[in-house]
Amino acid sequence: MKPKEARRLGIMERVLAGKVSIRQAAVLLGLSERQVMRLKKGMKQEGEAFLVHKNRGRKPKHAITHDVRDRIISLASEELKDASCEHMAELLEELYEISISGRSLRRIFKQAGIKNRHSRRAKRRKRRSRERMPQEGLLVQSDASPYAWFEDRGPKACLHGNIDDATGKILALWFRPEEDLYGYLMVLNLTVINHGIPVSLYTDGHSIFFSPKKDKLSIDEELAGKTVALTQFGKALEELGINHIQARSPQAKGRIERLWETLQSRLVIEMRLRGISNIEDANAFLPVFIERFNARFAVWAADPEPAFKPAPTSERLNEIIAFREERTASNGSTISFHCKTYQLIDVKDQAVSLAPRAKVTVLTHLDGTISAKYGDKVFSLREFVPQPAPKAEIRQAKPRREPAPVTADHPWRQISPIAPKPSTPVEAYLEAKRKRFRKYAF
Repeated sequence: MKPKEARRLGIMERVLAGKVSIRQAAVLLGLSERQVMRLKKGMKQEGEAFLVHKNRGRKPKHAITHDVRDRIISLASEELKDASCEHMAELLEELYEISISGRSLRRIFKQAGIKNRHSRRAKRRKRRSRERMPQEGLLVQSDASPYAWFEDRGPKACLHGNIDDATGKILALWFRPEEDLYGYLMVLNLTVINHGIPVSLYTDGHSIFFSPKKDKLSIDEELAGKTVALTQFGKALEELGINHIQARSPQAKGRIERLWETLQSRLVIEMRLRGISNIEDANAFLPVFIERFNARFAVWAADPEPAFKPAPTSERLNEIIAFREERTASNGSTISFHCKTYQLIDVKDQAVSLAPRAKVTVLTHLDGTISAKYGDKVFSLREFVPQPAPKAEIRQAKPRREPAPVTADHPWRQISPIAPKPSTPVEAYLEAKRKRFRKYAF
């Protein structure tokens, strides 16, 4: 009998002996008078055994069996290694049909002497927290995380992502070999397509977002009234009407920094269980993961009305979110791009006439296709192959005419090729006379 039950037995024996009243026993035992009367009646019928719990010595129906316990420990050291207890409980129910709580897993690991790296969190420096935005879409945080996402099964990769500040909802994720403009344009494109245009975007000061040559504007930009040189990403935000805010420290965009910490555990394990080891398969899996993650962790915004603006048409969005490169038109209304010559083609499949040295913006879209923007219109491009010049007619060479032979007594043969210099002025005079009349010789 346990100490608590022994104490209850001593008081109830006094109640049965009439030494303690029902009211006094209720106060001493911390029970109601009705419960004390039930105990008194039970002891009269069954004796001391009535005070002992009826389930003592019986194994609960929902108790974890030794086989299940051993399997959980085996999975925790292999397939589910490094997973938190809560995440492991979700995966056990989803993949192995084992229903167990995270608290029960902690108890099993403690009894087995298994340490979990998520059991204790390092103390963080206390900072002044910022309240969440009241509406979904008012502020979106964007960042990228280079990490061994495929562990030792594949190459290192960089995960680009957008997260909503108000709800903590993942808006878009995309893997790339490294942090680059394509990754950020892709998550921006997915965010606009699936949710709409956010009011503001919060990023760090990477040169992808903010130009290091802020004070160096082109003449066209100065004439347009711009005061800051924009990067390609900045130009896309400007055309979409998104306010761009620069974070001055990693802690300022703490929500997405904490997201990377969570994904480096959860996403890595989920891809390991599915055998994902390359960027293509990982990007195909991300929509499924995002949906489950948001259902588990997203919260409601204070204002249920989203602040996202409607997305533009697919053609317009394809024009805005693209790589831009300036080219100068030649005198033949063509442009050069990546060692090829192109003509601009209108909707009537006719070549567009360009002013000499006109500026043309070549757009490389996310799907790899290209087009060109001239003025306010976008045209398709067609490679221009110049026609080869006609070959010149080859004329037969005329036979060479042999010169007529010179006779031995010809006056030409009488002229010495090297005449001696005259030694006296008289000889010089006579030689000059001979040269003068030599052409009349025959």
